[in-house]
Amino acid sequence: MGGEAGSQRAPAALANRAELKDCSPVIIITGASSGIGKACAEHLAGKGYRVYGGARRIPAGGAVVKAPSGEGFFKTFPLDVTQSASVNEFVSRVIDAEGGIGTLIHAAGYALAGAVEDITPEEGVAQFQANFFGAHRLYRAVLPAMRCQGYGRIIAIGSLAGLFPLPFQSMYSASKYALEALTEATRMEVAPFGIEVTIVDPGDIRTGFTAARKWAVAAQGGSAYQERSRRAVAAMARSEQQAPGPGVVIREIERLLQMGGSPVRVVVGTQYKLVCFISKFLPDRLVHRLLQRLYA
Repeated sequence: MGGEAGSQRAPAALANRAELKDCSPVIIITGASSGIGKACAEHLAGKGYRVYGGARRIPAGGAVVKAPSGEGFFKTFPLDVTQSASVNEFVSRVIDAEGGIGTLIHAAGYALAGAVEDITPEEGVAQFQANFFGAHRLYRAVLPAMRCQGYGRIIAIGSLAGLFPLPFQSMYSASKYALEALTEATRMEVAPFGIEVTIVDPGDIRTGFTAARKWAVAAQGGSAYQERSRRAVAAMARSEQQAPGPGVVIREIERLLQMGGSPVRVVVGTQYKLVCFISKFLPDRLVHRLLQRLYA
């Protein structure tokens, strides 16, 4: 697979669809070294799926964990979603081993905290490289194989912040808003090829995501927003640590894998589904007031 310019071509190994084997149990998961990505990979391997997980913190040699059933496994390899060469190498490795790809679950990403005034353009670009362009790179890398197969599934892990912008999480919210648009547009483009695309939007989930949150450098000291931003992020962290674990997200993903005609979006959690429904009937000013009361 080539660089970023132009359309991707199907690998030579996929040139003859008649020779393709069933690759529906083959799953790629990004962000597989921690949080939702790792928990999902371990669970699905135990259900008999052949899971290839990638993350930056995985050693060069990778690792293989066989499921007790003997059918599934969880293989890990290094993957940096901010680098096209790394993404293409990872996807090519899976295609060479399996002949195709059934599902991409894109869970890589992180949160950047700080006021808009304190975040530099460079820090904002880094946030988008991981949370948005990382997804774009993965989509481009897996779609040629899925088109050639005539089937495939993409599941993006979004966030409720992609539906409701959070104060002092502006770049994270913006990157997740952008991921919503990218994923919906991709869904419409690839539907004629038998490829289903869904974005899963969790609310607060208890994982290592909280501890991994980064701060804008200017927010560390002397910021006019320092006290308010610290209070806001502390409230978010408490809510995240008191929330259910990744199992609630995994259940939704497993349900998607077993169904046809998947929805555009899945909001995880009954209370969050209710919030999304009610917000449709509320004026934006009131929604913002509620968010400010919670976090700002």
